[in-house]
Order: sequence, then C-alpha cells, then structure tokens
Amino acid sequence: MNKETFLFGMKQQLQTQFSYTEGLACRLAYEAIENQQFNKIKQIDQELFNLASSREIREGNKKMGRLLIQVTKQLYPFDSLKLYENKITANELHGHTAIIFAIVSTELEIELERTLSFYLFAIISSLVQNGLGGIPLKQVDGKKILHELQPFIQEQVEMILHLPEEEFGGSLPCLENAHLMKNSLRYAY
Repeated sequence: MNKETFLFGMKQQLQTQFSYTEGLACRLAYEAIENQQFNKIKQIDQELFNLASSREIREGNKKMGRLLIQVTKQLYPFDSLKLYENKITANELHGHTAIIFAIVSTELEIELERTLSFYLFAIISSLVQNGLGGIPLKQVDGKKILHELQPFIQEQVEMILHLPEEEFGGSLPCLENAHLMKNSLRYAY
C-alpha cells in the first residue's frame, strides 16, 4: 500500500461509513440535544451499537466512548455529559464518540457544520496516525493525506447536513460482510 491507495481508502470510508453512520449520528444527536429529545439520544446510541458488524467493533466503540467521556468531562464538566456517563455506567446506554462530540459541541455552542467538520477530521486524523504505524508511510505522507482530505471532508459535511434520517447506517455492504465473515470464521474453529 502507498500514499495514493491509502488516500483512496480514506475517501471511501468517508463517503460511506463515516458519513452515513458516524457523521449522521453526530448530526442527529446534535439536533436531538438542541430540541431536547433525549429519548432520541438513547435510540441513536442503540442503533450505533447495533450497526457495528462485529463484536470487536462494538466493544471498541464502547471503549472509545468511555475513554473520550473520561477525558472530556475533566475539561468540560457539563451536567449533560455526566448524565450520559451515568447512563453508560448503569448499562442503559453503550457510549459512542459521535454522541459525546454532539453533547460537548452543543454545550459549547459550536455550530453543527463546524462540529461535523471537527468530528470527521478527528476520525480521519486518528486513522491516518494508525496507518503510519501499520503501513510503511512517512510522517510527511500522513500530513499530505490530511491536507488533501480537507476539501473532501467539507463535501461530506455538506452531504451529511442534507441526508434524510432514513439514510442513517448506510455503508458499503462489502465492508460489513468482510467484518461479519471474519467474526464468524473466528468462532467457527
């Protein structure tokens, strides 16, 4: 794999998984918080959990959500963040970074478009950083990829802002099937 193929892969992930699931979840959670529809947060949290195709991804999402909430509540001790954490601790909710991002952004009065842009950039930055270790890419290649993705991220944000809620969870079936196949093969032995 080289820089170009990695960049192509990042764009595919942004166009599918990150826009139709993560990004749209962040938008829906943001709107639910603004409209004080707290049952909607519970629904989004559960759907995000159910959409994860393998046990590893579900557990990873929960762990990332719990870690992010631990760090974030130290910086921003919002009651809404504490309430979300309490629901996670009581196993009423699973916890997801998209929802935590939405909670903090609404509390800080960051507009939705910027929230989505920051959230997608944070996801991509993390993946690029992980890719540098797992793929023989130079640090400068990672920075170039992040720079090249910025206009593409903005395109995805515009799309997310206009997606109907019914599109939530749409992604490439082949990626989902690959996760399911890996999971089922692992337990077949």
